[in-house]
Amino acid sequence: MNQKFQIEMLPEVIEFLENLDEKTRRKIYYNLKKSQFITDDEIFKKINKFIWEFRTIYGSKSYRLFAFWDNREKNNSLVIATHGIIKKTNKTPLGEIKKAEDLRANYFKT
Repeated sequence: MNQKFQIEMLPEVIEFLENLDEKTRRKIYYNLKKSQFITDDEIFKKINKFIWEFRTIYGSKSYRLFAFWDNREKNNSLVIATHGIIKKTNKTPLGEIKKAEDLRANYFKT
């Protein structure tokens, strides 16, 4: 089975994950790895033109890592994870999407 993309995490994602308990963190890492090999909208879903989210439900909580694609290198698809949240409602907060969009814009300025 071929890996479809690499994942790079911005510091805010790493900090978010480090503040979770070990079992939750392992489940999220498992889903991140799984998303690299199989297409599953329950794990990696497009939420607007540029922003995607990695989705994990564990222990009756919904965890989201926001992300975007960096396809500047033709032979290397890269997904940049921007930040994470514990989702408390069914609707994704617009402020979190905006934050991911701002982080994306800042990423491509460099």
